[in-house]
Amino acid sequence: MRARGGAAAKRIVLETLGWLLVVGGIAALVLPGPGLLGLFAGLALLSQQYEWAERRLAPVKKKALETAEDGVRTWPRIIGSCLAGALLVAAGVLWCAQPPAPAWWPISERWWLSGGWGVGVTQVLSGLIALGMIVYSYRRFRGPARTPAPEPLPTRGAHDARLQR
Repeated sequence: MRARGGAAAKRIVLETLGWLLVVGGIAALVLPGPGLLGLFAGLALLSQQYEWAERRLAPVKKKALETAEDGVRTWPRIIGSCLAGALLVAAGVLWCAQPPAPAWWPISERWWLSGGWGVGVTQVLSGLIALGMIVYSYRRFRGPARTPAPEPLPTRGAHDARLQR
C-alpha cells in the first residue's frame, strides 16, 4: 500500500513540475528567459504520463536546437547574447542589494527596484542559465570539428621489425 502512495506522490510532483515548466516556458517565450528550454523540460516530464506530450517533445527539441544554433551563428550575436546575460546578472545583483533611489529617479521611491530580493534572484538565475546555454550552444555548434583521431605513427621498434621481415 505504501509503494502505491509513493508512486502516486511522485506522479503528482512530476506532473506539477512539468506543468509549471510548460507554463513558465510559454511565458518565457515572450518574457526574458529560456522559454524553449523550459517548455522542453516540462514536456519531457509530462511525456512520462501523457502521449500527447511525447508527440510534441521531438518538434520542440528540434526547434530549441535550431534556435540555439542560430544564436551562436555569428560573433555579433554571441557577444550581444553574452552582454545581455551579464546585464541580467548585474541587474539581479543590483536588485538584491536594494540601493536607495538615485536623485534622478522621477517617481516615488517605493517604485525603485520593486519586488525585492525575489526578483533579483530570479534575474541572476535567468542570466546564469542564459550564459550557460550560450556556452553549451557554442561548444555544440561552433566548437572544433569532431574528426576521427588519426592512427598513431608506428614506433621505431615497430618500423624496424617491418624492415627485418
